[in-house]
This record gives sequence, structure tokens and C-alpha cells, in this order.
Amino acid sequence: MRELKALLSSNKFEFLVLYGRRRIGKTELVLNATKNMKRVYYLATGEKNLDRFYEVCIQQDQRVSSLRKDFEVLLDHLKDNVEVVIIDEFQNMITEDNNILHLLQSAIDTKLKESKLKLIVLGSSVSIIGSKVLSYKSPVYGRRTASLKLKPVSFFDLHEFFPDSSAEELLEIYGFADGIPQYLVKIEDSFWHWLDRELKEEKSFIRDEVDFLMKYEFENPSTYKLILEAIANGKSKMNEIKDFVRVSRTDLSPYLRNLLDVDLIRREVPATENQKSRNGRYYLKDNFLRFWFKFVYPNLSAIEMGAFRASTIGSRYPEHLGRVFEDVSRDYLAKSGSFVFSRIGSWWRGEDEIDIVAIDDEENSILFGECKWKDGVDAERVAGDLLAKSEKVEWRNGKRSEKLAVFAKSFSRRITSLEGRPVLCADLTEMLKMRIAVNTKTFEEITKPLKEEAKRVGLKESDVVDIVHRFRSKQRKQS
Repeated sequence: MRELKALLSSNKFEFLVLYGRRRIGKTELVLNATKNMKRVYYLATGEKNLDRFYEVCIQQDQRVSSLRKDFEVLLDHLKDNVEVVIIDEFQNMITEDNNILHLLQSAIDTKLKESKLKLIVLGSSVSIIGSKVLSYKSPVYGRRTASLKLKPVSFFDLHEFFPDSSAEELLEIYGFADGIPQYLVKIEDSFWHWLDRELKEEKSFIRDEVDFLMKYEFENPSTYKLILEAIANGKSKMNEIKDFVRVSRTDLSPYLRNLLDVDLIRREVPATENQKSRNGRYYLKDNFLRFWFKFVYPNLSAIEMGAFRASTIGSRYPEHLGRVFEDVSRDYLAKSGSFVFSRIGSWWRGEDEIDIVAIDDEENSILFGECKWKDGVDAERVAGDLLAKSEKVEWRNGKRSEKLAVFAKSFSRRITSLEGRPVLCADLTEMLKMRIAVNTKTFEEITKPLKEEAKRVGLKESDVVDIVHRFRSKQRKQS
């Protein structure tokens, strides 16, 4: 919002490309940012977009009815009569007529670039926006003044949605909705009560959401769904996916490439290897897809009959949250600044695996991390196992400095060092407190004098953070 408002307040022409997966909040963000501006908003469809855009412009300004029905003519008129033009689902206009990009190029070069108009195009098809609009081969390449890929809400900001939820409840919600705003705002009261009720609803979005997303990107989604189901159920290697889907390796490659292009999956290699490594694995990009293929897809018949209960998921959910907790722990390392790194990932070789390996190439240092979504974790035992595995990691051996990290639901025992190596121990509650503490300047402004007073009267800093967090939650509820 801050970046958008800075762009909207500029004294020159701006062409912004804002894109990201469906349900991520692109439209809501832009409409909020421009709510006090004179604007034209158009939602593109699969056909007759020029006719529909023309009608929308007439609704804004009756003088448009005397103009020729031409995209460049309309933009030329709008540049002097509105502040913002927003075209939503722009990929639909491209699909209908690829020439729209050449028309847009011409309009910018001859009509708009000397104006103060703000032109914003939104796109939900990451692949089309990437290849047709942002690519150097695109007719509008070099014309955009800004591009923004909208990402999901961070786990560490979920307390803004659910201020009364515990850390564990937040992770359970994140394991279902990821950081997708449209899913988050649907969740009411207790997550498990809501989920049980939602799965019984005949019009529940959960049943059809993935089919909707898949049909939006692919004409024939059946093979893609099989691949996603395989990956959701732990088949991360090429040959494992191939065996599950029952197609040859050669036939599988274009499907995986397309899924990567549309941002539904990601490919990882061991953190110590380069991206061209043949030792790659595939993972689903967001938790909602993983949840749906593990818990909803196999049970669609029972859900349709109203016979499925959310409690059926409960026994398998901690295993599902194990992977979610790994992602959250990586994010924590990035946001907390407890270890500065230039690259981060996992590491595996044969039967040996390490959940987190973060590398600082410049400082010649490496962090090995293990994630345990369990209560009562003995950090010394976990760190000892981690240290043994770390010796098998080939990266600047004998020259590197090492650090260990253990992340857990809760600890029975913590340590600060092992065999001369610093050890970081953090549970989920501590991670959330860290994020709250660094989330806003306002929080720092509030806590600085309180921390000074806390020292004087013998309070711990963590107590201060707790108190202020509860106070802010109460303020949000009241407002």
C-alpha cells in the first residue's frame, strides 16, 4: 500500500503491472489505494473486451459515447479526464487478442507518456503476465515504470487476522490457508469448528477451489492434478512422481515446467549445489494446495455425502504441519536476522537429510537447522544428531564457521553451544514474539521506554513484549 501510494502521488505517467496468484488480494489492494481518486476500473473477460471497456468508460464520462470505439482513442481521452485506469485480469484481453499489447505500446508512446495518468494492469495468470507483459520480447517491455508481484501474507503477520489465537492455532490455520487473504478472512471462531462446518456446506469453496484454479491455468488439468497429488503426498523426486502418475520421464517434464511457470510448485536443490543440479526435488508452492490434495481430494465422495468430519484430519495434521513448520522456521531466520545468509534451503544425500542449511558465502559461514514439530524436544540430542550429519555436507570443509539451530513446538531442554559451535533454540511462541517486536516502528517506540523501566524494577524484556502484544490485540478488537 505504501509503495502504491507513492507511485499514485507522482507527478508523471506511471504504468504499473501488479500480478500474483488468484485470491491474493490484488483487486482489493488497488481499489483501496485508489478509493479517493477519479478512476476507471475494468474487469476483463474472455470476449468482447473493447465493447465492454467502451461501456465502462461511458458510465464514467458520457462524452465518451461520441468517440470512436478504439482502445487508443479511449485512453487518449481518459488521460485528461481521470487520474487512474485499472484493467483487472489483463491476461484475458491478451488471450482474446494478442494485438492489445501492440495497441498499449502505441498508446503509451504517442498519447500517455507525457501525461500524469496512472495505468495499472492486474494479472492472475503468472505465466501469461511473465511471458507476454514482463518479458523483454513483449511490445510493452521498457514502458512499465513499476512491477509488483503480490505475495501471500507472512505467517508472522497472521496475528493481525487472529489476535486471540495461540501460536499453535495460528500454525494450524496457516497449514490450511497459507497466507492467502481470501481464505484467511473466511475463517471464523475456532479453526476446527469452522472447518467442520465448512466441509458440510453444499456451497463450500473448499470443494471446488482447486478445480477452479486449475481450469483457469490449463485446458486439460487432469494430468496436472495427478502430479500435484503426488507431490502433496511426499513424492518429490522425478521418478517418484513419474511412478505415481504413470507417464515417462520425458512426458512429465513439460508438465512440471508449466506448473513451475504458473507458480504452483517450486523446485529445490541441495543448498550447497547450483540450480542446474540434477538432484532436484519438487514441492507445492502453498499450504492450501498441499492441504487440499492430502485431505480434501481423497475424501470428496464422503464430503459430497455430508459424511466427512474434520476430526478425521486431526490425527494426520501434525505430520502435515511438520513441513509447514520448516517453511516458517526458514522465514524466521530471514526476518529475525539471527543468521545472515546469501542462500537457504535443505540438504540431502542418500538417506541423510538436513531441514535447513543457510549459507553466507561472503563470511564463509554455514548454519545447520533441524525442525521438530513436537513438544518436549531435547535440543542437545537433536543438535548432536545434526552435528553428525553436518560433517557429511561438502562446502568449504575445514575453512567454514558453523552454527546449529533447533526449532521446536516446545523444549524439555535447551542449549546454547555444542562442541564449540553456537546453538540457536527457538520455539514457535518465541518466533512470533520476535516478529511482533520487529514488525512496526510503532512497537519499538512503545517498548523502548518500557524496557528501560523494566530493567529498573527487575522485569524481563520478554514480559514487556508479552504485555504490549496483549495490549495491542485488545486495541485491535476495540477498534
